[in-house]
Amino acid sequence: MKAILRILLLALATPLTALAQGAAPARADAPPLSGFKIVLVGDSTMAPHSGWGGAFCAHHVKWRITCVNLARGARSTRSFRSEGAWDVALGEMKVPGYQEVYVLIQLGHNDQARHKPERWTDEATEYPDNLRRFVQETRATGAVPILVTPLTRREFKAGKLENTLASWSGQVRKVAAELKVPLIDLNARSAELVQQLGPVASLEFAQLAPDADVTAAAAKGTTLALPPSPPGAAEDTAERGGESGARGQVKPKFDYTHLGPKGAHTFAALVAEDLGKVAPELGALIIP
Repeated sequence: MKAILRILLLALATPLTALAQGAAPARADAPPLSGFKIVLVGDSTMAPHSGWGGAFCAHHVKWRITCVNLARGARSTRSFRSEGAWDVALGEMKVPGYQEVYVLIQLGHNDQARHKPERWTDEATEYPDNLRRFVQETRATGAVPILVTPLTRREFKAGKLENTLASWSGQVRKVAAELKVPLIDLNARSAELVQQLGPVASLEFAQLAPDADVTAAAAKGTTLALPPSPPGAAEDTAERGGESGARGQVKPKFDYTHLGPKGAHTFAALVAEDLGKVAPELGALIIP
């Protein structure tokens, strides 16, 4: 009888001793992750260090969103596909593990470059056709396409913004309406803001501070025409988003198209605000 009591006491004492020593409780698996992905497809006005995409991914999404910036300087709706960059984007769309994948597509600046035969497209035919194809192929992967009208350039004449991408943005709007694609009208939003700020204040959005003569011209209401690239240059620095520096460096340049930190943060915030509206399921995960 004494032996039985001793065994029972030992059995009762064992878990109490283990708890006193900090033994771990029973283990359990974490709940399944429910995340989203945003893929950015565009040119240098969206690319890191020259556009708004880097600021958007860094400051405007919460941890449940994976943000992948595939924008590349000097690309058009034609060259982004012909060089294989679109194939990379399609691969990102097909990566499993996400509740939904959203693809923001903003191209148009380099589609205007008729002096670059590998880039330019016809505004009324080829450009919208290329956008339609992007939308259709995005949907075929199961991802959600979102069209973004091109960021305005910040060129003024007599105090009025010369929005050289206005008609191209109209083509984007037509495709969005035709294919029932969510639209972020960045051209309209950015043009309104730049016009409101005026030619002098909008100079602060550039990668570098302007020269005195540029500021003086802007103060009179008309932005000064900038000199072309040096003869024989393989590629204009601005068109490549300032990529001509040494290894590990970015070489910025002043112009009326590309963005420094202030410009990037300003226009990324506009995109974030509108994305929360056109994709309300992301609303709580987007930081305006």
